[in-house]
Amino acid sequence: MSGEFDLISRIAARVSPRSDVILGIGDDGAILHPPAGSELVIVTDTLNSGVHFPESTAAHDVGWKALAVNLSDLAAMGATPAWCTLALSLPSPDDAWLDACIDGFLALAEQHGIALVGGDTTRGPLSLTVTACGFVAAGTALRRDAAKVGDDIWVSGTLGDAAAALREVLQGKSCVDVLRSRLDRPTPRCALGQSLVGIAHACIDVSDGVLQDLGHVCAASGVGAEIRLDALPTSDALVALTVGAERWRLQSAGDDYELCFTADPSQRDALVTMSNTLGVRLTCVGRVVAGDGVHAFDANGREVRLQTSGYEHFA
Repeated sequence: MSGEFDLISRIAARVSPRSDVILGIGDDGAILHPPAGSELVIVTDTLNSGVHFPESTAAHDVGWKALAVNLSDLAAMGATPAWCTLALSLPSPDDAWLDACIDGFLALAEQHGIALVGGDTTRGPLSLTVTACGFVAAGTALRRDAAKVGDDIWVSGTLGDAAAALREVLQGKSCVDVLRSRLDRPTPRCALGQSLVGIAHACIDVSDGVLQDLGHVCAASGVGAEIRLDALPTSDALVALTVGAERWRLQSAGDDYELCFTADPSQRDALVTMSNTLGVRLTCVGRVVAGDGVHAFDANGREVRLQTSGYEHFA
């Protein structure tokens, strides 16, 4: 690789076109054509080596995760993915690493029909910033400020797997594949998010921990929440590794990229059907109440205060 423009050309040559991309990679900006009657949802996330992924993470997985965390935000809004940009900082030119990274990025992009339409490259510490765009029908986006007192609180998938994998990696221990894959290759719940439009009231993706992220919903909606810790969905791999409060702390640590949403109890049957149709586990873990903040309880109804309740970048 001889320079920045060779790097850009190497990426551009692998990008599949979309009919709504008038002009993509290679100019000062992309020209895009949003569909009539839709609103544009824009999200962005940065992943830094050693902060958002272990330095030992495979290049393919770095590329995958950089896009996945943004698709998860689109999913939380009920948006259909359309376009994205990638700003890539590399310490030094490395064709093999770049190709593997783009392999992971584009493998996930192809699954969700999202087109890479531009970005930037520069020399510096390994870092990837993705901005992703999606569409929702006007006035239908899922938001954090719409939870209602009496709503059920639901969570998709399982919680705590990625946090458990990260703990094992940082301690130099071997980690079972099912946990490590949850850390390196999270599954954005795009189909679920789109299906929740018109059924869920409020929604958020679980990136910083279910208690902390649910707290954002409560603050935006002016409500409180009660969570049953024993109801938090748990994988068999996590059950084999942890018990009690240790498990709850991991399940509240973040990096899950599942959806947490609220819905009227009248939607329970519809959500069970949705779970079966999509093949995505959905678990009711609590309820929205009057007041403020998130209150967590054990199986005996005793309130529990965990030492770790979520990830803080500047803590």
